[in-house]
Amino acid sequence: MEPDDFGGLCAPHILSVDQLACLLETDASNGLSYSEAARRLDEYGPNRVEAAKGLSVWKILLRQVSNSLTVVLILVMAISFAIHDYIEGSVITAVIVLNIVVGLVQDYRAEKTIEGLQALSAPSCKVVRSMVATTIKAEQLVKGDLVMLNVGDIVPADLRLVSGLNLSTDEALLTGESVPISKHSDIVLQDVDMPIGDRVNMVYSASTVTRGRGMGIVTATGMNTEVGRIAELLRTNSHPKGKDVSRFTSYWQRVKIGTRSILGLDGTPLQVKLSKFALLLFALAILLAIIVFASNRFDIDGDVLIYGICVGVAVIPESLIAVLTISMAVGTKAMARGNVIVRKLSVLEAVGGITNICSDKTGTLTQGKMITRKVWLSDGSVASVETCTHPFDPTSGDVVWKDDQSPPSDSQSSKSGLLASAQLFLECITLCNNATVSDTKATSGDDTVETSTTSTTVVSDWKAIGEPTEIALQVFAMRFDMSKATLSQANGSVLVAEHPFDSSCKRMTVIYSRPSGDVGVYTKGALEAIMPLLDAPEKVKAQFTAKAEFLAAEGLRVLCIAHKTTPNDESLKTDRTVAEKGLTPLGLAGLYDPPRLETAGAVRKCKIAGISVHMLTGDHIKTATAIAHEVGILSTDLSTAEAVNATMSASAFDALSDAEIDALDKLPLVLARCSPSTKVRMVAAMHRRGAYCVMTGDGVNDSPALKKADVGIAMGLNGSDVAKEAADMVLTDDNFSSIVTAVEEGRRLFDNIQKFILHLLISNISQVLLLLIGLAFKDSESQSVFPLSPIEILWANLITSSFLALGLGLEEAQPDIMIRPPHDLRVGVFTKEIIIDKFAYGIFMGALCIFASAFVSYGPYQWPVSLSRSDDCNQNFTDVCEVVYRARATTFATLSFLLLVTAWEVKHFTRSLFNMYPEEFSGPFSVVRTVLRNRFLFWAVVAGFVITFPVIYIPVVNHIVFKHTAISWEWGVVFAAVIAYIALVEVWKAGKRRLFHKKQNSFSSSPSSSTL
Repeated sequence: MEPDDFGGLCAPHILSVDQLACLLETDASNGLSYSEAARRLDEYGPNRVEAAKGLSVWKILLRQVSNSLTVVLILVMAISFAIHDYIEGSVITAVIVLNIVVGLVQDYRAEKTIEGLQALSAPSCKVVRSMVATTIKAEQLVKGDLVMLNVGDIVPADLRLVSGLNLSTDEALLTGESVPISKHSDIVLQDVDMPIGDRVNMVYSASTVTRGRGMGIVTATGMNTEVGRIAELLRTNSHPKGKDVSRFTSYWQRVKIGTRSILGLDGTPLQVKLSKFALLLFALAILLAIIVFASNRFDIDGDVLIYGICVGVAVIPESLIAVLTISMAVGTKAMARGNVIVRKLSVLEAVGGITNICSDKTGTLTQGKMITRKVWLSDGSVASVETCTHPFDPTSGDVVWKDDQSPPSDSQSSKSGLLASAQLFLECITLCNNATVSDTKATSGDDTVETSTTSTTVVSDWKAIGEPTEIALQVFAMRFDMSKATLSQANGSVLVAEHPFDSSCKRMTVIYSRPSGDVGVYTKGALEAIMPLLDAPEKVKAQFTAKAEFLAAEGLRVLCIAHKTTPNDESLKTDRTVAEKGLTPLGLAGLYDPPRLETAGAVRKCKIAGISVHMLTGDHIKTATAIAHEVGILSTDLSTAEAVNATMSASAFDALSDAEIDALDKLPLVLARCSPSTKVRMVAAMHRRGAYCVMTGDGVNDSPALKKADVGIAMGLNGSDVAKEAADMVLTDDNFSSIVTAVEEGRRLFDNIQKFILHLLISNISQVLLLLIGLAFKDSESQSVFPLSPIEILWANLITSSFLALGLGLEEAQPDIMIRPPHDLRVGVFTKEIIIDKFAYGIFMGALCIFASAFVSYGPYQWPVSLSRSDDCNQNFTDVCEVVYRARATTFATLSFLLLVTAWEVKHFTRSLFNMYPEEFSGPFSVVRTVLRNRFLFWAVVAGFVITFPVIYIPVVNHIVFKHTAISWEWGVVFAAVIAYIALVEVWKAGKRRLFHKKQNSFSSSPSSSTL
C-alpha cells in the first residue's frame, strides 16, 4: 500500500488491522513509543486543518473602520482639511488613527485568544503511547497513533478501527447522511473506491461519536484527512463573499448590505445600538450646523463654517470606540480569571441581564466526586459508609453493615460478617464497570491502558480513572478486596461482550465467560430502566421501588444492580434484548455527590440578584429534590401552590402543551430525569415569558439547548467537544459559582459601559448647549465669537474625557450590583435613567460654563462688544481680544474641572459622592477613600487637573493653538462653578433616592422575587 499524493494512505479500509499496523510500524495494542511519536510529529507536522482563511490583519483593520462613529469622524476630518483648518483636521486624524490602532490591537488579541481556545473548543483525545493511556491535544497526533474513542468525542483524525463496542458516528459533515453510521472493526472491505459513508471500519476526522466506544489507528492527519482535503479545495477555489452575493441579489440589495456592513449595523446588539446612536448624533450634528449657519443668515465664510464644524464635533463622543473596545477586553480577561472563557464576545452584553440559570447538577452544583454512601441488598442487609474523607481511597472511612430492620451495633460493624451474602453484588458492580482505581505508591499505572474513560483525578495517594459513578462503585467493591484483577484471577472470568450505557436505555450490561462454560450477565442502571427486565415477583419489585424512593429522598442517586447466569449463546453478544432478559435483582446502590461548598452561597446570591436558578438533571426526582433543598434552589418558605410545580419530572413536563406550560404561575425549579429535548422546551418556555437564560451542558445532546439559550455554557473539564463548540462560554472548573461570577462581571461591564457613555454624553450635551447659546455673543458685525475654540473642544473630548471614561470602564463592581434586578436587555444601555441623567447633568454643566464665560466677559472688564472684523478674536490674538481670550480660558478650565468631578459622581447613579460605599466605610474621610478606590481613575483625574495649567499658561501654545490666554482672578469663578455643580448633582441624586427609595427597598426585601 503506497501513500497517495496527499501523504496519507490510499485505502486503509481494505487492510486488516495487522497489515495496517505493519505498514505504519505501530503496535495495535500498545501504540507508538513517545520518542517515535515525537519524531513523526517533527517530520509530518501538527494535526491541524487550515481554515479557508487564516487570521487576517486586514480583515480586522477593516472591522475597525466599519462603524458609524469612525465614518462620521472621517467626514469631519475631510471637511476640516477642505476648509484649510489643518490643526483641527490633524487632531481628528490622530483620533481616528488612535481608535483604529486600539481596536486593531484588542481585536487581534481577542482573535488570537479564540485561536488559543482550540484546546477547549477543538477535540482533545486519549491516545495509547508506550502502553500507557494519556490525554493529549488533537494537534499532537501522528500517523500510527492508537486513539481511544468514547461517546461525545469528536474524532481527531482519520482512524482505522482496531476494536469497537456498539460504535456509531455522525458523519453528516462529510457525507450529508443525517443518520449515525454503525462501525465495525472486524470487517475488511474490498472496494478501493468505496464511498466514505460505506467504509464501516473507518472513522473520520471531525465526525462525532454518538454511541459506544472504540479504538483505532491514525491513518491520516491534518490536511491529509478527508475533511482536510475539503478544506484545501475551499482554500484554492473559494470566492469572495461579495461575489457570491452579487450573483443572487440586486444592485440596491448589494448597496444595502455593503452600507450596513460599513456602518456596523450587522454586529452584536450593543454594537448595533451604538452605530444607530452614532448616526443619530451625525444627523444632530448636521442640524446644529444648519442652526449655526441660519443664525449668521447663511453668510458662510471660513469662521462660520469652522464654528458649525465645531458644534458638530462637540456632539460626537470621539473616544467612545476605543474606550468600549478596551473595556470589553478587560471584561473578557476578568472572566478568564474567574474560570470562564468567553468564546463569543456578543454574550458579554447578555450575561449581565440574565434572569434565569438552568444548571445541571452533577459536577456543577455538586463536586462530581461520588461516594457509594449506602448499599441495600435484596436479603434486607444495608451497608453504610461513614466518615469517608477521600472519595477514591478504599481505606478511607468505615463500612457499617446492619439488618434493614434494626439499628447498627458494634457486632454488626465487621466487613466480613455479611461478605458472603454481598459477594455477588460486589462482583457485579466490579465487573460491570470501566473505571480503574489504583494506589499511586504501589502501582506504575500501566493498567490504565485498558480503560475507556473521560477523566483522571488524583486524590491523596489514590488515582481514579473513569466516570464518577463507576469510580464510586469500584471504590466500594475494593473495600472488600473485590477488584477486577482479583476476581479475574479467582474465577477465570473473561469479558466477551459489552452493551455500553446509553442515555436512551439508561443501563449498562457486560457478559463474562467462565471456565464452566456458562456466562455471567451483569447489569447496572436506573431502577425504572431495569425493573421491566427483572425475573422477580411483583412483591419484590414493589420492595425495590419503595427502598429506592427512600434512598432517593436522602439525596442519593440510586442504581439497581442485577445479574443472571445462563448458557453461552452468540445472541447474548449481539442482541441486547436477549442479554438483558430475565435478570435477578441483587440490590440497590445509593451514591452521594456532595454539593460544592460554594454552591449554596452562589445560589443565594442569584436569588438576591433577582435570578431564578433551575436544576435540570437526569437524576431521580427525590434525589434532585433533596440536593435542591440542600443548595437552596428549593426553599422551605414556598407556598403550597408554588411547591406543587416547583419540582416536576421531565415526563410530566413534556406531557404538557406549550399553552399549559405558559399557564403555570412559575416554571419548575427542578426537572428530574431530564432529557436534552426537555431542556430545549424549557428554554423556549422561558423565552415566551420574556426571560433571558443561561443553559449549562456537557453532553453531545445538550448542543441544541446550548444554542437556543441566550448564553450557552459548556463544561471545560468533563464536557464533550460538541458541547464546547456549541457554547458561548466554557467553564474551566465546571463550577456553578463561576457562572455567578460571570453574571457579576457581565453586570459590572454593563454598568461601566453606562457610566462612561453617560460621562461622554454629558460632556457633549454641555458643549452643544454652550456653543448654541454662545451664538448670542457677537461682535459689531453680528458675527459670533466662539466661547470655546475647536481645539479646546477636541482637547476636552479626547484628552480629558477619554482617560476619565477609560477609568470608568475599569471601575470595580458596586457593592449593590448583585442586589439589583437584572437590567432589561431589550432596552440596552440607553435606559430612561441614563437619558434623563445625561440631560440633567449636561444642562448643569453647560449652564455653569455659560455663566463662567458671561461673567468674565461682562463682569469687571466688560467685554468690548464693538470688536471689528479686522480684530477677529476667533483666529488671532490682539490686545482688544484680551477679555475674549480670558473668558475662553475660564470656560475651558470650568469645563475641564467639571468633567473631572463628573467622573467621580457617575460612579454610582444614585449614591452621594460623600457616601458612595456606605457598606464599607463612612465619615469625613469617606470621599478620600472613594476617589482613591479606582487608582486609574484617580490618576486620570489628577493628570487632567495638572495638565490644564500648562495648556492655559504656556506662551504661543495658548494663543496660537487653543485661542485663549493666561488667567488670574478668574480661577475663583472656576472653583465657584465646581462647587455649584457638585451641589446641583447632589441635590439631583437626593431627589432620585427619595423618588426610588420605596421601589429599591421593595426589591431588596424580597431576595427571591424572580418573575419565573
